[in-house]
Amino acid sequence: QVQLVESGGGLVQTGGSLRLSCAASGRTFRWNAMGWFRQAPGKEREFVAAISWNRDSIDYAASVKGRFTISRDNAKNAGYLQMNSLKPEDTAVYYCASGGATNLREARRYDYWGQGTEVTVSS
Repeated sequence: QVQLVESGGGLVQTGGSLRLSCAASGRTFRWNAMGWFRQAPGKEREFVAAISWNRDSIDYAASVKGRFTISRDNAKNAGYLQMNSLKPEDTAVYYCASGGATNLREARRYDYWGQGTEVTVSS
């Protein structure tokens, strides 16, 4: 069993930066892929970024590539999402997810989810 808690969300102006953290409990976190997803008001949850358990595979949605960086520290059972050059369209609740081995862009591949942290980017 893995429990995930996100933090680091908040209100930021366009062009600003935020660093989201995902704190995990459970021994299996370090052996699972980790992903970040987001859901904007009135929209479906969408893939943002994913990283394999050993960090040898990293993937980003086209909309965030070059601006966001996903990372993880397995020794600390933690994951991160560094978000730079934020835009109003990045406004959403961001979720950390753990699990899965393939097709990491698909939310259904993940077994565990956090409660989310809200990010608001003002114009």
